[in-house]
Amino acid sequence: MSLYRSVRAVAGASGDGPIDWSAVATAATASTDPGPLEVSAEERGAYAADVREARDRVRSTTDLAFDLPETVEIQHRHHWIGANVDTFERVMAPLETRAEYVPEIARVLNTGSMSIALSFLANNVLGQYDPLLLADSDDHALYFVRPNILRAAEELDVPYPRFRRWITFHEVTHAAEFGAAPWLSAHLERAVREAVDTLAEGSIDRESLGALDTTMTAVEGYAELVMDRAFDEEYADLRRKLEARRRGRGPLQRLIRRLLGLSMKRRQYERGKAFFEAVVDRGGMETAGLVWRSPETLPTDAELEDPAVWLARVG
Repeated sequence: MSLYRSVRAVAGASGDGPIDWSAVATAATASTDPGPLEVSAEERGAYAADVREARDRVRSTTDLAFDLPETVEIQHRHHWIGANVDTFERVMAPLETRAEYVPEIARVLNTGSMSIALSFLANNVLGQYDPLLLADSDDHALYFVRPNILRAAEELDVPYPRFRRWITFHEVTHAAEFGAAPWLSAHLERAVREAVDTLAEGSIDRESLGALDTTMTAVEGYAELVMDRAFDEEYADLRRKLEARRRGRGPLQRLIRRLLGLSMKRRQYERGKAFFEAVVDRGGMETAGLVWRSPETLPTDAELEDPAVWLARVG
């Protein structure tokens, strides 16, 4: 890890656009400790077994037809940055293509901000189902950031194999959602593109941002529902400890999380889970799975607050 190299990369940001993405990648990796790099064959086998068992249990719990992505990686933090910087660049492309003259100081500030964001996320993400939004390929990927999982398990004082398995199950539920709903990636891409295009024109597309929030509330809420039923151990203690860990973060970390929109995820988990619990109480897991039939069967923002309306519409 080299803060000097990171600062030098940001200060030397160049090009015509508002962000030098090569400098972002260099600065983010230079300022981030990659974490433990060596994974034994036994541990790789344990990850693979957890993924397979999570797939089988999620399939039997939901009756959703899905396959795991071909790319399943145990990563360190530099791997995660490398896998995600291209997605950030693709998402931000409309802002860059419509930018006119960009002062050098603005490029440096933008590049520094993005490198800080990527470094922060690389230090905190535990697992990720990556639909590779806006990529030319239809491939998806599943990542486990091993150094962060190890550190979190130690901080929470829980056995690493148990915590690793819990993270594995959560990410495989996302694989089930995207696998059962081939249209979901395109739906998210469209909302992201519309929101960023409007931002590039100098305004905010609240409708697209609302659609993104509603869709991600459904994605996270359904995952929470399935976790409760598919995971083969009680995990209320893990949830409590994670919440206590989040609350115990310092003011700078809380500020960065708020700026990155991470504080919204807890609300999405809770709101989405409450919606699906109500749906299951009235119609069962099969009815809850109807949400992945098409974009039209996603709940609206109002229906998230009144599941009976959604049930009347799609049931």
